[in-house]
Amino acid sequence: MSTPLTSTSIKSTPIKSTHSKSLAALTLGAIGVVYGDIGTSPLYTIQTIFSASTGIALTQANIIGAISAVFWALMLVVTLKYVTLVLRADNRGEGGIMALLALAVSTAKATPTRQKMLLALGVFGAALFYGDSILTPAISVLSAIEGMQLIAPNLSQFVIPISITILIALFMFQQYGTNTVGKFFGPIVIVWFAVLGAVGLYHITKNPIILTALNPLYALHFLADRGTGVFLAVGAVTLAITGAEALYADMGHFGKPAIRIAWMCLVLPGLALNYLGQGALLLANPAAVSNPFYLSFPPSLLIPAVILATFATIIASQAVISGAYSITQQAIQLGFLPRMQIRHTSASESGQIYVPAINWLLLIAVIIAVIAFQNSSAIASAYGIAVTGTMLITTILTYFVLRHHWKYPLWLVLGATSAFILLDVLLLASCSVKFFKGGWFPIALASGLVVVMWTWKQGREILLQCIHQNDPKLEDFVTSLANNTKARIERAAVFLCRNPDTVPQALMHNLKHNQVLHQTNVILTVAFAETPLVALDKRLQISEMGAGFWQVVVHFGFMENPDIPKALTQLALGNTTLDPFTTSYFISRETIISGPGGSMAKWRDDLFAVMSRNAGSVVSYFNIPSNSVIELGSRVHI
Repeated sequence: MSTPLTSTSIKSTPIKSTHSKSLAALTLGAIGVVYGDIGTSPLYTIQTIFSASTGIALTQANIIGAISAVFWALMLVVTLKYVTLVLRADNRGEGGIMALLALAVSTAKATPTRQKMLLALGVFGAALFYGDSILTPAISVLSAIEGMQLIAPNLSQFVIPISITILIALFMFQQYGTNTVGKFFGPIVIVWFAVLGAVGLYHITKNPIILTALNPLYALHFLADRGTGVFLAVGAVTLAITGAEALYADMGHFGKPAIRIAWMCLVLPGLALNYLGQGALLLANPAAVSNPFYLSFPPSLLIPAVILATFATIIASQAVISGAYSITQQAIQLGFLPRMQIRHTSASESGQIYVPAINWLLLIAVIIAVIAFQNSSAIASAYGIAVTGTMLITTILTYFVLRHHWKYPLWLVLGATSAFILLDVLLLASCSVKFFKGGWFPIALASGLVVVMWTWKQGREILLQCIHQNDPKLEDFVTSLANNTKARIERAAVFLCRNPDTVPQALMHNLKHNQVLHQTNVILTVAFAETPLVALDKRLQISEMGAGFWQVVVHFGFMENPDIPKALTQLALGNTTLDPFTTSYFISRETIISGPGGSMAKWRDDLFAVMSRNAGSVVSYFNIPSNSVIELGSRVHI
């Protein structure tokens, strides 16, 4: 009879958090990584608002109203919603839609219908974020390089080749890690925001009437005067807040204080002054609407402005790229994606990672987007849906976390989230007007990714059911060995299994073919928690079953690097300890055979089989020494 599972303490060095660094260094890194995306929105936002596609006349009332709408979008969506509210909804310091999903789903275990609804919402939101991660580098770099055409119109033919070259260099640089990227790019972004503010302030002093745009009534009158065209106007204004979701996704990299300080002290003032300055320029010179950002610079400074903007847009891509890495790791640990190689790029910051497969897939997709759309204006039509869709889902999940996880009063939760949900619905509806002009791209991409993620999760559940449906119970199996006189090897064996209640397939195969048992047998199950990190005193649970068998559960958080040998280093099993040099790890590898009549459609079975064959190795994923592993295969029909 097995004894109750008990926690086993491990003496080890605690995982360091972002608090181990100085706040100044974290703030610099946040400026260099988190705010590059939203910081480059002035390149194209005002130009898009007054483009021919919106039909907004270039009058004084419209200019002041549009700038007012942009300013209050920054205040309401970024400052109030994300910086003030959403950053509170962290999962033990980690942010992003998958971390928020884990928190929300943990409150709905007693209500399966709500749990499925939240899972569907969260997975679709994560898929939309991947679309954002593709479109942001494309639109940012293209919009900067297009400034060359103002210097020399005959350079227009080189815009796409130069953009693609810069993007390739950017993605190749990712392997050096977020910390390195942040330190390198942070000072450049500080200069960028300082220049934004200085140029804007210069034009404000020339035409101070633009300061009336700080009155929110001008924004309301501007939108009300649009009539049925209000959706086109709001869709264009949305471009000013792209990148807000990235600051939440990257929270685990830098922490809430650094992100908030950077926004309030540098980013918001720089953006606000620049948008006001562009409005002042248009009031004085309506012809500058062809490119109000670059034309706000004196001709002698145009070339340095293009160069600085190019650096800034390269940096802008960093926020969503690093966010995509974090979401991928979380999705793997939560069971929505197959195992992939994950490199930790910082010895002190557990959240700073690099995922090679995602990096190169994003690069390919970004290059395809650049070639397909050709210019930043075309991408702008597709851009908004990915951003606003993710924002809406984030707000909905935040409601469930505030209400059901932290038990805030209903009136307070509704007051905090309902207005933002209505605003997000308006933003999403406005961007959806351009569905057939490119907006279909992120929706199609997200839908495809949802199918992939849901197929993997459902396929794994079906696979485990098929594998273990006829397996003998582990407790009965161990009891039957009590009087067994079979010779045993004087070594320890660790059998990895997903179901701790049944006999591992690898153990059954080893007995069948090799007719041997080890003196010490550890039945090991890895469990991923719905929290980013697991305390070291909660890492292991052990249960002695008798006959030389021990049942061990190793707990990891969904943001941790699962290292099994390290976790087992100080595991004591009675009078026995595991010698890392003599312990053998037995792993079962399944070959998936799809056939008709399964729980999923045949094409989904085939998709799952392909994903399973190409999933990362269990050995490398759990950091098990390859020379200590014995793999035993089996064919499974699903």
